[in-house]
Amino acid sequence: MLLGIGDDCAAVRAEGVAFTSLDMVVEGVHFRAGWLSDREIGWRAVAAAASDLAAMAVAAGEVYLGLGLPAGFGEERAVALVRGAKALADRCGLTIAGGDVVSAPVLTVAVTVVGWASQLHDALRRRGAKAGQLAAVTGRLGGAAAAVRFLASGGSREELDRYEAGGVWARPQPRLEAAKRLKAAGATALIDLSDGLAADGLQLAIGAGLTLEVDLWRLPLVEGVEELAQAVGEDPHTVGASGGEDYELLCALPADRFAAAQRALAKVGVPLTAVGRFVEGEPVVRFRRLDGTTVALRGFEHSF
Repeated sequence: MLLGIGDDCAAVRAEGVAFTSLDMVVEGVHFRAGWLSDREIGWRAVAAAASDLAAMAVAAGEVYLGLGLPAGFGEERAVALVRGAKALADRCGLTIAGGDVVSAPVLTVAVTVVGWASQLHDALRRRGAKAGQLAAVTGRLGGAAAAVRFLASGGSREELDRYEAGGVWARPQPRLEAAKRLKAAGATALIDLSDGLAADGLQLAIGAGLTLEVDLWRLPLVEGVEELAQAVGEDPHTVGASGGEDYELLCALPADRFAAAQRALAKVGVPLTAVGRFVEGEPVVRFRRLDGTTVALRGFEHSF
């Protein structure tokens, strides 16, 4: 980056292909007042956008913040929010290069991220899965969905924070380094699980023109998901499959490359779990239970 904050525009030398994504976080849609600290709101806003760069396995570049602040929000809270955004940006190797602040009816954070690759085909896309390949996920699932369900049912943040799921929801970790390692290990398609395995898995199935078969019982769950889901009368694995905002990755991977990919991710502390397979058939996601029956699930929707 040639120029950052301090002038009317940022200046970046273009030495490859830029990959750009915009995400927005709106109070009342993505979270409710009192659920998150201002620092956590900033962190999660950057996480949502940075995860899109991970989904294409490109290098982190710049981030731009747009803040819409309601009346009475105050400078102290705004600074805390930006500090949270910067903390995750730094962790991801992103540079905050600019932004804007305006008044808004409710708290709104818009985050634009830019990633870089030498050539277009250096990025992983959604349409590269092949029949017979494994479907594998990084990390563990369901933490964000279980947390939201618990809070929406009247549970307290203090109770939630007793579980790992609370931290995973409030401070998600975009998988930029894991994405690079998956690409090097032979992954042919990639997507981040922002809207849940049911919705995002469908995108890979559509891109490849294949059926994605997922074994529900194989889904790795964040610690606390079972207890939190059962507290609101839901099946934990269903929560793990349908809930969004985990910001883990789903990839298509040749079966003979899975062990190598698993070892590569273990070196950076990220587990990789095979949860299903791509097969010939119509582009749908078919979730299978242990007893052989199937269930149709929908992905996450940003509304209350």
